[in-house]
Amino acid sequence: MRRYSAFAIAREALRHNSGWQRAWKSPEPKKSYKVIVIGAGGHGLATAYYLGRNFGITDVAVLDKGWLGGGNTGRNTTIIRSNYLQDPSAAIYEKARSLYEDLGQRLNYNLMFSPRGVLMLAQTRHEVRGYLRTAHANVLQGVATEFVGPERVKEIVPIINIDGPRYPVLGGLWQPRGGTARHDAVAWGYARACSAMGMDIIQKCEVTGIRRVAGTVVGVTTTRGDIDCYKLAIVVAGHSGHLAGMAGFRLPIESVALQALVSEPIKPCIDCVVMANTVHGYMSQSDKGELVIGGGADGCNNYTQRGSFHHIEETVRALIETFPVISRLKMMRQWGGIVDMTGDRSPIISKTPLGNCYINAGWGTGGFKSIPGSGWAMAELVANGEPGPLAAEFGLNRFREGRFIDESVAAGVAH
Repeated sequence: MRRYSAFAIAREALRHNSGWQRAWKSPEPKKSYKVIVIGAGGHGLATAYYLGRNFGITDVAVLDKGWLGGGNTGRNTTIIRSNYLQDPSAAIYEKARSLYEDLGQRLNYNLMFSPRGVLMLAQTRHEVRGYLRTAHANVLQGVATEFVGPERVKEIVPIINIDGPRYPVLGGLWQPRGGTARHDAVAWGYARACSAMGMDIIQKCEVTGIRRVAGTVVGVTTTRGDIDCYKLAIVVAGHSGHLAGMAGFRLPIESVALQALVSEPIKPCIDCVVMANTVHGYMSQSDKGELVIGGGADGCNNYTQRGSFHHIEETVRALIETFPVISRLKMMRQWGGIVDMTGDRSPIISKTPLGNCYINAGWGTGGFKSIPGSGWAMAELVANGEPGPLAAEFGLNRFREGRFIDESVAAGVAH
């Protein structure tokens, strides 16, 4: 893999850009692999990358029925934060946030990571109490957050209206090292590094069946033929229930669409991420000047990747009261992604009833921010056959035991 650098850019400029290599190879699938990862999104590619980096396992194929990063990885609003209430959640999200800090350097790929800060608005007394509790928990967890008053909120976000008649701003939970990254670049950076380690990334290869012998996985059936494997990792977000059905077990999840939109580009006016859970709206500004706006998940189960008018109306109506300056902007694009929700709004990183088959699912609306930590924990599970400290509490057995990791406040509005 040729290293990207300022010198490489200058060299290729003199060559009329004739010497650039493909970022990753597109090989034909082999007959067998030690590990097959289903899902070439951020979580699947991160799993493959940390299998190679942390455990030296490079006989890996990453399969995807579409194109690399074409699912939720390319359809989210790129928020990165770790200010969760429960200890297991804070641990894995903080691991992910800390890995994001220098991930671009490790992958030699510009991820456009921007630790611009994340501010979660408290617009009811109940939210004030909840965020104060979270701030205290974060201190014990070693996560750097603080609860700030309305005057400080106004300093952080000058365009905000803190005196709205319906949604006054009573304070906020501020995480200065939260922020955003370029979603496509995260997938591309991991893919390039995996390919350089000798792993096969196989696109347009839909898994249509999972082959089993004596209760243990032996391979998969795909639209490009049968492929044998010793271990199988299912990392397919909203389609997790479908793949689990192929493997012979059920998951306690439901799939719904999460919608977002962007405005026309304008001059810089907001330099952090603002989330308003009371009104189910959140907003940041991209490097192109667009306002990236998202809301809550759909109320009904579905697999659509389209937007709908009622979500625009519900989300934008509330945000305009808090940010009057955006009221006359035009919407440029709208989209949806399929998210998989568990009952406690926490993920599943677990062994399954099928031997040597492991699953990573249930991230709901918190998938993008968790990619590095999720891949790190999943790789440890796949390599060792048992979960490490990050994944230990997120097993499937917690639902049978009633041992929930309730993050409905921190993640229920789905960010």
